[in-house]
Amino acid sequence: MGDDNFAPACFAVLGFLLRRPNGHAHFPKRTQLMNFLRTVLVGFSLIVSSAGVRLSAADTPPNIVFVLCDDHRFDCFGAAGHPFLETPHIDSIAKDGAMFTSAYVTTSLCSPSRASILTGQYAHNHRVVDNYHPVDPDLVFFPERLQSAGYQTAFIGKWHMGGEVDDPQRGFDHWISFKGQGTYWPDGHGTTREVPQTTYDGLNINGRRVPQNGYLTDELTDYAIDWLQQTDTSKPFFLYVSHKAVHADFVPADRHRGRYDQQPLPIDVPTVEQMDAGKLPMWVRNQRNSRHGVDFGYNLKGFSPAVYYRRYCESLLAVDDSVGRLRGYLSEHGLADNTLFVYMGDNGFQFGDHGLIDKRVAYEASAKVPLLMAAPGKIPPQTVVESVVGNIDIAPTMLEAAGANQFSDIDGQSFWKTACRSDDAGPVRQHLLYEYYWERNYPHTPTLHAIIGGRWKYIRCHGLWDRDELYDLENDPGEMRNLVDAPEHAERVQELNDQLWEMIQSSQGDEMPLLEDRGPLFPKRDPAKSPQAMFPQEYFRD
Repeated sequence: MGDDNFAPACFAVLGFLLRRPNGHAHFPKRTQLMNFLRTVLVGFSLIVSSAGVRLSAADTPPNIVFVLCDDHRFDCFGAAGHPFLETPHIDSIAKDGAMFTSAYVTTSLCSPSRASILTGQYAHNHRVVDNYHPVDPDLVFFPERLQSAGYQTAFIGKWHMGGEVDDPQRGFDHWISFKGQGTYWPDGHGTTREVPQTTYDGLNINGRRVPQNGYLTDELTDYAIDWLQQTDTSKPFFLYVSHKAVHADFVPADRHRGRYDQQPLPIDVPTVEQMDAGKLPMWVRNQRNSRHGVDFGYNLKGFSPAVYYRRYCESLLAVDDSVGRLRGYLSEHGLADNTLFVYMGDNGFQFGDHGLIDKRVAYEASAKVPLLMAAPGKIPPQTVVESVVGNIDIAPTMLEAAGANQFSDIDGQSFWKTACRSDDAGPVRQHLLYEYYWERNYPHTPTLHAIIGGRWKYIRCHGLWDRDELYDLENDPGEMRNLVDAPEHAERVQELNDQLWEMIQSSQGDEMPLLEDRGPLFPKRDPAKSPQAMFPQEYFRD
């Protein structure tokens, strides 16, 4: 029986069975009708199965490949307009699908951001607030929901929730990871310093310790393609490739080392005088001379943001190669047309912006990330999405794309229909709550809460005798003119403060996580560099 004739035939049979000999309809009791319908449905499923009837491609759950790059700031790829960085494969995702120009993380730090991606929760709810404590075993990760929906799942790469944790985690059928930060090369060559949580004891593959053989970005990609080759073609798959790259200390693949030796730093590093004139908080000016500032970066004498930036860009080249290899495999094996491919950064990175390096802060260079998605037939090519989206939105978006059961109570919201340009996409968010909790290890960055994503950015520091911050990103995209004390913005500051507290309280964020001290301390300053910042002049009264 042909597919087109089967449904009408079923309804004809149903009509015949419900018809009395006198021609009048007969309606059985509810229990009889339910039993009959169950019988019909079972028979229907058996006939469909035997006849080989399949869902259309549009209704088939898509495969999903999610690639997470460490410390990838929003403006460091070709499609974002970078002046020299070559990322043709990452750019191709924007060409074939969507580029999100207002994508943010709600905490700019490896472990908290990764936990938000997996759970759809703010850090104050999942409580992974540093890089040293493991994730709560009661938290549910969205890949668990994908498993329940019939997906094959694999995690390959950096886990980094709990310094020494690389054990297989719930939600993943196949597991490859390493402790802490791992290492770019098994022999450590190419690095200039020992990064905290660097490890050299190889990979954990499904609970078995295996030596690392080569450059980690390439090796993780090899493992990812190996797994794809072994998947059951009758089931959808979810592949999470979580790169160590491009986490500091930046070590490019040997084939890329030196590629950008002659390129200038395309970032303006402000002077101390410019920071003072811009009315930046004392803590920002003091952080300039710290482990996370340009004067004493990573406590290295003679630290150069320009040299570090060039090595960062060179390290990104292997990540771009990885994206190209993964997408190439999908295309060559007929999988690309039914695969959602997602690329994202776990947080940004400062390279002298505001006189700072590293992340943690709420500035654009730290909190804004690349986010690109391609899904042939669903996301129109060359789509630019300006709506504000966050890492907390990834979990519900992946679940909606897969047709899997959603979380009942999370902070994020799906932007799948927005990406697909659906007419029923619904309202989009206007702002996100940003939060960072002070770490004893890195005492130069205070607890911060902020409203991010719109024209006006409001940053509130907690526990310090210092200025808050207000920036007009439309007229000051570099966030170097703090307007928080400007009389003409007093009403705006109060409104934003009220809005901030509403966002905190409505998401149950008015109690801060407090965890025991772990890890080394980095309080050092360089006595030959910028001095301690003075209190703002307006704080003094006669």
